[in-house]
Amino acid sequence: MSALTKTDFNFPGQTQVYHGKVRDVYSVGDRLVMVASDRISAFDVVLPKGIPFKGQMLNQIAAKFLDATADICPNWKTATPDPMVTVGLRCEGFAIEMIVRGYLCGSAWRAYKSGVREICGVQLPEGMKENQKFPTPIITPTTKAEIGEHDADISKEEILAQGLATPEEYALLEKYTLALFQRGTEIAAERGLILVDTKYEFGKHNGEIYLMDEIHTPDSSRYFYSEGYEERFNAGEPQRQLSKEFVREWLMENGFQGKEGQQVPEMTDEIVEGISARYIELYEHITGETFKREEGEDLHSRIEKNVCEYLNSL
Repeated sequence: MSALTKTDFNFPGQTQVYHGKVRDVYSVGDRLVMVASDRISAFDVVLPKGIPFKGQMLNQIAAKFLDATADICPNWKTATPDPMVTVGLRCEGFAIEMIVRGYLCGSAWRAYKSGVREICGVQLPEGMKENQKFPTPIITPTTKAEIGEHDADISKEEILAQGLATPEEYALLEKYTLALFQRGTEIAAERGLILVDTKYEFGKHNGEIYLMDEIHTPDSSRYFYSEGYEERFNAGEPQRQLSKEFVREWLMENGFQGKEGQQVPEMTDEIVEGISARYIELYEHITGETFKREEGEDLHSRIEKNVCEYLNSL
């Protein structure tokens, strides 16, 4: 199984390229060509080996959910010319990520367990337990970090004070975030899943706010299985979940949390294949569809061919 961990395209009309943690974004005129690589990141660190089919899965899940939420707010997607590529409108992104949480878990639970009762200006009730549902979903934004830096929590008041969004813009960002999360929650419920938390990125195109990047993928979201949730919660047992958390847990078990001086544990072929299998499980549960492996020795050439054909047809 081959994995695409690096791209170096030169598409017709290309003016620049940005290599992110997982996605490589090529600027072509007023459009962006976003290639979902097979790279995997955790704790804001790109791990040394790629995960076969991961990019295809993330791209196809995101495309499906962008289409399924287009009635809520405009989004950047215009085409998916390759299983690993989305082409869309160039937007000027807000320097924040809108994180919305329906349940107390992950980093929020770790902070809560240590005694924290306010996250991003949001007061948390006393006496909550791990994986407990919030009375209503909460929004806990973060700043958007550069590669190698950590995202930082930020409150609505700080966002407004720093001019990262106007009051009117932030009100719309909140409205879109909660509406998208509600739709994602409903779709997940149809699949026997609980959408626990997720993040959205927004930008402006011609003065209008658009949803950008991925949506409701296992890289940006956490899902629990609905079946057994109550029983496990009442017993204080870990939830069965569909997310990238299993990768973070494996790293933590092996002494890595992205801190200075820590080494990424060895990613054996068995570990890589296991992560790939988990991502396929994620895909099939989240979409309700069987994953079709787009096998091919030379992923780079296939992507180049498909994207160039699309761009030349415009």
